[in-house]
Amino acid sequence: MIVEVVLLFFGTIFAFWLSAICGGGASLILIPILNLLLPASVVPFSLTVGTFTSSVSRIAVFKKHINWKIFFWFVPFSIPAVLIGAYLIKYINPNYLQLIVAFFLIANIPQLFKKVKDNETGEKIPPKYTLAIIGFLAGFVSGITGAIGLLFNRFYLKFGLEKEGIVATRAANEVFLHLIKLVIYISLGLYSNLALWLGLAIAIATIISSYTVKYILPYLSENLFRKIGYGAMVVAGITLLIGTSDKIIQQDKLGVTIAKKESIISWRSTDLVIEFAFDDGLEIEKPIHPEELPNHLKTKYDSLKNHYDVIHLEKVFTFRNEPSYEFYCYKDNQLTKFEI
Repeated sequence: MIVEVVLLFFGTIFAFWLSAICGGGASLILIPILNLLLPASVVPFSLTVGTFTSSVSRIAVFKKHINWKIFFWFVPFSIPAVLIGAYLIKYINPNYLQLIVAFFLIANIPQLFKKVKDNETGEKIPPKYTLAIIGFLAGFVSGITGAIGLLFNRFYLKFGLEKEGIVATRAANEVFLHLIKLVIYISLGLYSNLALWLGLAIAIATIISSYTVKYILPYLSENLFRKIGYGAMVVAGITLLIGTSDKIIQQDKLGVTIAKKESIISWRSTDLVIEFAFDDGLEIEKPIHPEELPNHLKTKYDSLKNHYDVIHLEKVFTFRNEPSYEFYCYKDNQLTKFEI
């Protein structure tokens, strides 16, 4: 474990250097790493310990660049949203939200190929009320995943902030969110000793990163800063997509089996069968329980179960037709099928 902590420490310094250069994204880079070391439910706590420290240290370094107009629109709407998101973490699998975040980040690919003039002067500044919407969404996503970083970086760019302004304003906007999340995670028991130690390793690394990156930013042009930012969004999205998809496949036993006429998609304890025949067209078959049958078919099921050892039920969906039902009835290992 010592080796992992050391690697995480130096990886965090590099990630937060890249984060400052890109305007964010270190947390999204660290999520796949922490997913290997911690259960998904305590990853947000470990991340938040580090990102809170990072926000405080960046405010100290770049405080004169904070855009207070954006701050006063963003923060009041993000606080109630982070409360909701952090509470829902006990009921929502963070991996699925991380998957959505991954697709959102990958969608920035077209920005990499825009001309320089489009990135520098061609965009219309959005109305200020959109900051309230962005603040709410940022708080909600941050509450569940522990990170927002690059996800909303594009909106800071649209408001015309320069590189130091993005780093400083994001830090000011997010420091309150991180503090609130820490209190909520602890009160809900969503933490562990290992998550705390990993979080402290991240925190120390972020301080070193924040105080050294100020010597790097002056050498970057605004356009290069934007290009690196969009590139980091795409890379973080692809990394998050691969890591999160693998974890969902393992946890929820997601799989696909392809036969001659049908494909079976399994998820958790459910099998979804997709069958195609030239005479019947495309059919989707879903296993169901007897309680899910319509009332008139429950009577038939009750009459059949007295004559067969096992009965499997499927609900069949076909295009432009009402759903039908199939009864697979077994008696002495012999199958009798009823289609209704």
